[in-house]
Amino acid sequence: MAWILLVAAGLLEIVWALALKQADGLTRFWPSLLGIGTAGLSLALLALSLRSLPVGTAYAVWVGIGTLGVALAGIIALGESVSVFRVICLMLIVTGVAGLKFAE
Repeated sequence: MAWILLVAAGLLEIVWALALKQADGLTRFWPSLLGIGTAGLSLALLALSLRSLPVGTAYAVWVGIGTLGVALAGIIALGESVSVFRVICLMLIVTGVAGLKFAE
């Protein structure tokens, strides 16, 4: 159950980061509210997962899911640049997160 909570927390991290991008420095109400609300929920789910998971692994997985998801959303939906080096770096993040999961 802890891993499910952690993955959900990581997916919510993607939502809040993208919402805050749309919030334009917290000047747009609804995207700001969505960003702040999902950030709080993401942190709460992370905290619940930490009841049974090691903090180093859980935090790395949480941040890794968020980092990868936001970077891919930026490339796919927001027209951010993509390069071989950027893709390699994202693959290194995935490899590191997977390694931590299997090392547990």
